[in-house]
Parts: sequence; C-alpha cells; structure tokens
Amino acid sequence: MTIGDDILRLVTGAHALSRVASLETRNEAPAAQWRTISILRQHGPLRIGDLAALSRVTQPGMTRLVSQMAEAGLLERGADENDSRATVVSVTPAGLDALDEWMQVLSDALAPRFADLSDDDWVAVRRAAEIVEERTRVGEVTR
Repeated sequence: MTIGDDILRLVTGAHALSRVASLETRNEAPAAQWRTISILRQHGPLRIGDLAALSRVTQPGMTRLVSQMAEAGLLERGADENDSRATVVSVTPAGLDALDEWMQVLSDALAPRFADLSDDDWVAVRRAAEIVEERTRVGEVTR
C-alpha cells in the first residue's frame, strides 16, 4: 500500500461518513447548503462565481442554490462594490445559527458510532483531522 492509498482511504471514508450522517439524521437539506454556509463563514462575502468555484458547482447551479437559501433567510445578496454587475453573497446570522444547529445534530447522530474508541484512537482521529484540515485549506479567493 502506498501513501496515496491511505489518502484515498480517508477520502472514501469521509464520503461514507457523509452518507451515513445523511441517512441517520434524515436531514433533507442538500449538502451543498451546508458547504455553502461553511465556505462563506470561512472566507466572508464572495461573488457567486467565486463561491461556485470553491464549492465545485456550476455558476448557474450556485445561482439557483443562493436564491433558494436567500428566500429561506440563510444568505443575503448584494452588489459588488467593485463591479455593480456582480452579485456578492454573504451568510446571515440565521444561516450561521442553522449551520451550528446542523453541526450539533450531526455530532449527536455520529457520536454513538465512535463512542467505544480508546484514548489512543481519539488521539489518532484528532491528528488525522488536523492534518487533513491543514492540507486541504483553500487559499483566499482573488478578485
């Protein structure tokens, strides 16, 4: 097995964990909704094109998602100060609250699957999470 194989196992495991989380929480909100709010929390207000690129969706797809989320009060749209033709999206306090609530539901749903891990296993999980987080941090979007 190579180093690349271990990384692929982490990616595959993360996808499986996402599927399990979705099934166990019975949450009907699209994963893209939570990803969008998370990106905006990390980066601050973004143009729709930049948000689409960071979320790995098409710009028309992101425009539809932003419209739905704005109607739900999770996001706000405004004009870009540097280009009045462009739309800037920001997360609302209600959007941040919804994300925090979702993260708690997710944590509560997944906790039983990991309750029997030893202290050494938790150290390994925490370290793996730190490494993945460090190595996958997306740089600032340039305008």
